[in-house]
Amino acid sequence: MRMGLGMGIWRLTGPTAYGSLARSLQKTAGEVGGMPSTIDNDSHQAMKTVITAIASCLFLVSILAAQEEHSTAEQQERPANHLIDETSPYLLQHAHNPVDWYPWGPDALQRAKDEDKPIFLSVGYSACHWCHVMEHESFENEEIAKLMNQWFVCIKVDREERPDIDAIYMAAVQSMIGSGGWPMSVFLTPDLEPFYGGTYYPPHSRGGRLGFDEVLQQVHTFWLQNPAAAVERGQFMIEALRARTNAPSAAGKPPGLALLERAFADSKASADPAFGGFGRAPRFAPKFPRCAQLLFILRRGAREQDGAALTLVRKSLDQMAWGGMYDQLGGGFARYSTDRSWTVPHFEKMLYDNAQLALLYMEAWQALDQPFYREISREVLDYVAREMTGPEGGFYSATDADSEGEEGKFFVWSLSEVRAICGKDAAVAEAWFGVTKNGNFEGHNILTARSKKLVVSQKFGLSIDDLEAAIARCTSALLKVRAKRIPPALDDKRLASWNGLMLSAFARAAMVFDDERYLEIARANALFLMGPMRREGGGLFRTSRSGRAHLDAYLEDYALVAQGLLDLFEADQDPRWLRGAQELMAYLDEHFADESGGYFKTASYAVGLPVRMNSPQESSLPSAVGVALLNNARLGLLEGSTARLARARAGLVRHGEALRRWPSGHATLLLLIDFLEHEPSEVYIVGPADDSRVQAELARLRRQWPPLRVFVQLEPGKSEPLEALLPAAKGKTMVKGKPTVYVCHHGVCDAPREL
Repeated sequence: MRMGLGMGIWRLTGPTAYGSLARSLQKTAGEVGGMPSTIDNDSHQAMKTVITAIASCLFLVSILAAQEEHSTAEQQERPANHLIDETSPYLLQHAHNPVDWYPWGPDALQRAKDEDKPIFLSVGYSACHWCHVMEHESFENEEIAKLMNQWFVCIKVDREERPDIDAIYMAAVQSMIGSGGWPMSVFLTPDLEPFYGGTYYPPHSRGGRLGFDEVLQQVHTFWLQNPAAAVERGQFMIEALRARTNAPSAAGKPPGLALLERAFADSKASADPAFGGFGRAPRFAPKFPRCAQLLFILRRGAREQDGAALTLVRKSLDQMAWGGMYDQLGGGFARYSTDRSWTVPHFEKMLYDNAQLALLYMEAWQALDQPFYREISREVLDYVAREMTGPEGGFYSATDADSEGEEGKFFVWSLSEVRAICGKDAAVAEAWFGVTKNGNFEGHNILTARSKKLVVSQKFGLSIDDLEAAIARCTSALLKVRAKRIPPALDDKRLASWNGLMLSAFARAAMVFDDERYLEIARANALFLMGPMRREGGGLFRTSRSGRAHLDAYLEDYALVAQGLLDLFEADQDPRWLRGAQELMAYLDEHFADESGGYFKTASYAVGLPVRMNSPQESSLPSAVGVALLNNARLGLLEGSTARLARARAGLVRHGEALRRWPSGHATLLLLIDFLEHEPSEVYIVGPADDSRVQAELARLRRQWPPLRVFVQLEPGKSEPLEALLPAAKGKTMVKGKPTVYVCHHGVCDAPREL
């Protein structure tokens, strides 16, 4: 969240009784470096003034060393709390805490009103290492739990199930303390207004840092002595969030090519010249993939033949894939790197990261013709197919960072282990994977692959083929041993939006790599999304686990599933997928549209939250607003709908000020501008589906890069279902009885071309 709404709040309210709480907590004030489960640091660049304004009264919490997780068996000896009937693995992990947790819902909210108690809201997710730490240290602590139960109504939220709750209160926490992360800890009035918040807290005060038990005591005392001040603060925070959401639209035309140049300059300014990626100098850490931003730079750089842009992309992609953030044995990327060189990750693997990275490396292979990028993209997809796919076609959400109570234990190796397992290939493995006696992570080795094959082969007098064979043998041996270890926990809930992203990855991979296996995986996922995840009335469910689909879906769900269906339609031209995308976008337009342009993140019928957010900013997912607008642009071209194209442009006008203020923070909107400004074409291929010329033209279009086109294959005598969905396709016939191509721009077609 770029803008410092917090500063206005503190200045507006002036010194009140709230200051006593802030001053008493001030003794722990200070900046936390490298918070593990953080929001991307650059997302807060414009909040420096806020931090300066409120540093005298609020603190950022310290980070303590991880301790061994609690025993599940011991935990389940306790009676269950109100989370026991939830489906979220994260909530179920807390179902036997001594804390009297509630899920977010009417029971908890009404109790807070009836008893006039503040709410303690704790938000996290199952793969979050520091969420586990705080649970073990504080929520498993009987004495701390007693204080929580006595003084607060305690609500636990899985941010992946409820991104609406997470977005509102994370914006508030960021404004209070200048940054954010998970676990998120927020104190609310019974009317859901946030009056104090932070992230991770240690259980007790140590080393001059305030503990969670003391925070509870002081917030409780403050509420008893100064409830009006707490309410005042909470109300100002909510009003500030509403003001930002309801900010008037920018006037004038949609941003154009000039903004793309500013965005590239903005990106270069924050790029790490040594290891790629983006961050804040001089540390450039922690480091997140920033897929949409890199994709924008890739497309711009390749089109303009800009060496600096392409160097930035190559360096970023190479270093990510060579480093420890990439699983060198099993494929797949971890969430992010804690260091500048992409060596030490936080080891959780998230479905949404791997979907976006598979797509990014895929496009990089198309643009730069580097086989290594194709290899990485396919390895990621194969990892997801092997380890993250359910029997009904849905994709699982994540794997944990921890196993056996230790972060990364499943993935790291000692030198002696590598030597024993790899045998005669051990010396080659040590050189290739960077294995040393001291290691690069707490005395162990996270495997990397930064060595050059030519250098290693010459060192050992091997041909490249023999070197690759030795690496393959050792990789296989290490994987066999790793398979016997206790793996990280799997979060097996299926989220609609994340599945939509991965559907896009497999559908596009089927086209680009001409791989039928990927197409079958994509089809199975589409059937899952359009079957068990579809609700009566045309909507979607947000989540599904153990055969139970529930919760209202959000903008990101409709936008990303519709995008995935559009991609799958391009891959196999099945009208079912196009119809599904059109239905979801119609539902989205009816229930999520912002009258000023763009979209809200929650539906018009959603109740129970004080703010309806509409930010187009990037997060760990692509901007839902941006994806929805891109879908409008693609469908507008396919359907010949000027209304849809106008909505896409109106969204750019609506968020023009945010784009101009921070262009690189809105990369999906930049991709929309790029798409609209470079005259995408509508292509119609008319001819029998089994004609080799038709198949060759379809294959060319499916591999075309950049993908500045939409296309439809029309088979004479069989195209009525498609023509019913796409009025612009009507009247396209073969010329002289031969397969024919029509290339059009906004409904105006060139002369038909015989194949």
